[in-house]
Amino acid sequence: MKPALIIGSTCVDVIINIDHLPKTAENLRPTSQTMALGGCAFNVSYIMRLLGGHHTFISPVGGGTYGDYVAKQLKSKGIPVAIRVPEQENGCCYCLVEANGERTFLSYHGVEYTFQKDWMLPYHAENYSIAYVCGLEIEESTGINLIEYLEEHPQLEVCFAPGPRGVRIKDGKLERMMDLNPILHINEQEAYELSGKSNYREAAKALWQITKNTVIITLGEKGTYCLEKNKTSYLVPGTPAENVVDTIGAGDSHIGTILACLTKDIPLRKAIGYANQVASAVVSVKGSSLPEDLVPIQI
Repeated sequence: MKPALIIGSTCVDVIINIDHLPKTAENLRPTSQTMALGGCAFNVSYIMRLLGGHHTFISPVGGGTYGDYVAKQLKSKGIPVAIRVPEQENGCCYCLVEANGERTFLSYHGVEYTFQKDWMLPYHAENYSIAYVCGLEIEESTGINLIEYLEEHPQLEVCFAPGPRGVRIKDGKLERMMDLNPILHINEQEAYELSGKSNYREAAKALWQITKNTVIITLGEKGTYCLEKNKTSYLVPGTPAENVVDTIGAGDSHIGTILACLTKDIPLRKAIGYANQVASAVVSVKGSSLPEDLVPIQI
């Protein structure tokens, strides 16, 4: 299989650990605060690099304090900066992590969530087999540019992770994304919201009727349910995490593992099993980036 195109954001995650989410006017004292690279596309690309998955990472990096931090961190990791837009500010994401590991995101968007078609001129679509995109980029005003790019290159299969704001993608953009017949990668709650169903198997069927392509639904510790393009369906058991620190980046690392496997022609069912193992490892560490020595698989 040809390499993948990973298109989307690299931002700064400001991770704030708190006992619980504050109520209005409540004064809380965080237990810690750290900064790390984040962003859905970065998380996907990062795990693909660790696993040797062939891909090109297209992520605009802006200016300002956060843009400079992103550029410096990418350089230190040996990751090329494909697009630099220093005249526009980079945003950040405040990640509120409760004592139980659950997270809430407050995203301040900058240039990292935007897309311009001319950025892709050095990268010829015929050299790639699949393109990963996230709903946050589609929701932006420049999301229409990304949709048009994908429409103009129908030879690219699309892997779409609409995310928790997927149902809020307006102006017909969500419908146009679904018309691209994408592989869907979603969690259980997202599946219910997008389909209007209350059972993940029924949700997968309803979404398959729209996309006529594979639907992958992550179910936390229960595992992952998959309804393939050919209508084969199965539940791949989860890998229990010994200690859940936080769930930041778990879904991104899951699809990143699947894409890495697909670029190496590993069957989807086996790829999902690997992805479950990686996601379990990710929730056992702080933040979204799994240290290389803790990667539980080799492919």
